[in-house]
Parts: sequence; structure tokens; C-alpha cells
Amino acid sequence: MAVPRHHMAKGKQLRRRSHLALKLLKLTDCSQCKKKTLPHSVCKYCGFYRGKEVVNVLAKELKKKEKIKKRQK
Repeated sequence: MAVPRHHMAKGKQLRRRSHLALKLLKLTDCSQCKKKTLPHSVCKYCGFYRGKEVVNVLAKELKKKEKIKKRQK
């Protein structure tokens, strides 16, 4: 079992942990749908990245609905 060698003051402990705080996400506006998304990633709402459609969101959603209907039968 680990045993601390010396007592650590609260101030020193808090200063050490000061950089562990969570930081806010930097969000950007999607060029197509204007919703907030992470930079350098495909928009999950419209499927566009840098002005080009990368993911067909409508086809993906239809496929998901068909899968759910198939499970219910």
C-alpha cells in the first residue's frame, strides 16, 4: 500500500490539480445547415464537410427505421 512520505498542503495539492479542470468545447457553425458542430468533422445533422456531402444522412436514417421495423416483426 502506498504511503505518502510528507504531508502535502491543500494549496499545493490544489495548484497541482488546477489544470485538470474541464474546458469548454470550441464549436463552429456548419456551412450548410448553420448548426453548431465540432471543427474538422462531418456535420451529424446534414452530413456535409467543407461544402461537400460526405455522409448521406437521409439514407442512414431510412436504414435505421427499416432495421427497427424488422426487429418488431
